[in-house]
Amino acid sequence: MSDKSSDPKKINCAKKMRDIMTTYYLDAMTAEQNNKQVAWITSGGPVEPLVAMDIIPIYPENHGAMIGASKMGEDLCIKAENMGYSSDLCSYARTDISIGGLPKPDMLICCNNICGTVLKWYEVQARYYNVPLFILDTPICHTRYSPEVAKYVRAQIDEYIIFLEKITKRKFDYDKMAQVGKLAYESQVLWQKVLNTTAHKPSPMSAFDAFFFLALIVTLRGTQIAVGFYKDLLAEMRQRIKDGISMVPNEKHRLLWDNLPIWYRLKWLSNKFSDHNACLVADTYTSAWCGAIKYTDKNNFLDSIAEAYTRIYLNIGVDQMANQVLDMIKFYDVNGFVMHSNRSCKPYSFGQMDIMRIVREKTDIPVLMIEADMVDPRNFSHSQVETRIDAFMEIIKQRSR
Repeated sequence: MSDKSSDPKKINCAKKMRDIMTTYYLDAMTAEQNNKQVAWITSGGPVEPLVAMDIIPIYPENHGAMIGASKMGEDLCIKAENMGYSSDLCSYARTDISIGGLPKPDMLICCNNICGTVLKWYEVQARYYNVPLFILDTPICHTRYSPEVAKYVRAQIDEYIIFLEKITKRKFDYDKMAQVGKLAYESQVLWQKVLNTTAHKPSPMSAFDAFFFLALIVTLRGTQIAVGFYKDLLAEMRQRIKDGISMVPNEKHRLLWDNLPIWYRLKWLSNKFSDHNACLVADTYTSAWCGAIKYTDKNNFLDSIAEAYTRIYLNIGVDQMANQVLDMIKFYDVNGFVMHSNRSCKPYSFGQMDIMRIVREKTDIPVLMIEADMVDPRNFSHSQVETRIDAFMEIIKQRSR
């Protein structure tokens, strides 16, 4: 049983995840000595075929997030700009290009379902490391997933497998792929269940915790390690609920976050909202890695991933995105919506004004817009954000009286 007097911010699974991630990066750093290959892949790319081929996936975006959380973003972004890269370029790309530090790739896998920047980013890295690049093109599904799109993307999955066979000089193991697919599906279901625990009042964790625990569903999706970890995390969340442990003591207000985290200000933002007895109980970012479960057939995984990877949150129309936001507002019973207008992530931010309008028309909750950048702190005004949060929370408090 948990101790109700213990620090509510301490989640025991955090240490286990750090240990898993340390082992993961050590395996990648020693891949060449162990006769393994490394693939750099975009966070929205289909990783399961890599896992089935025993190729270690590495995510430059994760690297960028760690740089941001370590508060190294400004110096590295400036370095990239001095190298000739525009300050308007994604800060993940700028920090990654300027520092290196990841295991040398044997191949690059790029899927444009998250943004267009990744295309040029990965082309730059392919030239620098002189390694082959595979691009999976997923047309935006503004209104629907058409038969033409389905045929187009599914054909590329076959090309992807041929690409991997050529690089590894090994035949693709379809039986192993089926096993990996089932594990990937199970881990996504478990991750969604973890996120759903925050519908409980008070919430056993916050979106800030979800930003941290997201790492495994990205990096180790399709492995037994991820399944085992999320089973443990889900059990801990349910125990916290049973023991009455909430992430924000005296939780009175429940908020929804939109867009990527502001990595270099996570602790400050968490404390700031907590000081107002407010908990960010959900977000549109961490749920993106399980949002396509409904399009995935775990018993026919390879054929279904074309649709699953095409219909992710950032590759659909604004109306569909707004509908998902409205569903989350209802499910998590939030009474405030916080939107991060992210200078770096254009696809995530361009439709926010329309989503804000739709939310205001169809709900009665206040909406706050914060202007910042996920990694580059030069685009963050501490005093301005603090003033906006205080005013926003005052509106919410007045409505709840």
